[in-house]
Amino acid sequence: MTTLDIEGVANIRDVGGMPAAGGRIRSGVLLRSGQLSGATAAGAGELGARVRRIVDLRDGEEVAAEPSEIEGPDTLHLPLFLGSVRSFFEADTSLDDLYLHLLEESGERLVAAVRVITSGEPTLVHCTVGKDRTGVTVALALAAVGADREAIIEDYALTESQLPAERSRRIAAYLRAQHPEAVHAVALATQSPAPVMRALLERIDERWGSAAGYLRANGMTDAELDALTVALVEPA
Repeated sequence: MTTLDIEGVANIRDVGGMPAAGGRIRSGVLLRSGQLSGATAAGAGELGARVRRIVDLRDGEEVAAEPSEIEGPDTLHLPLFLGSVRSFFEADTSLDDLYLHLLEESGERLVAAVRVITSGEPTLVHCTVGKDRTGVTVALALAAVGADREAIIEDYALTESQLPAERSRRIAAYLRAQHPEAVHAVALATQSPAPVMRALLERIDERWGSAAGYLRANGMTDAELDALTVALVEPA
């Protein structure tokens, strides 16, 4: 993976380069990040030059609070959470349960997000911090085309170190004050532990056979899965 330095955008990287069945993931085709609302003029210009499609996984409340308009790329809004982000903190949801919720409740939208990548055009997938919704979507796409499992897990785990440290400290303090009895709130907002993604991928295999099986069960066709492989995998 290649971390990028784009003014005003946190946690942005190109997942190209990781090993995959028959080759490696192409560079420049699939990028991931946090929200784009803080992008400077220079940052927005660079994004516009790098990508042709943007998939915004935030809900309407998040988009209204932090709108972003990057000139050039087509932007598709696909809110993954059924309910507000706030509700997960109020319920003290764990990362494991959050990701299972995404798989069970947002299958068609996860497929719609992955379907954008099948075009082969440079695509950026993002949510608010680029950790959970983005992490699950990107992991599904990569696993479906046979990307190395440990590389997928490593990419997910990298996010925690890419989040602005001051932001993470501020949010952790706020959550402890607002939800003093919560066990999972800080992890939900700031952490991306490798074991969580490893467990998620194992759960997908157990229940759907594979990531491709999960996507197929939620509406993706074999032709689309083939197109995803062509878009993402550079033959050896």
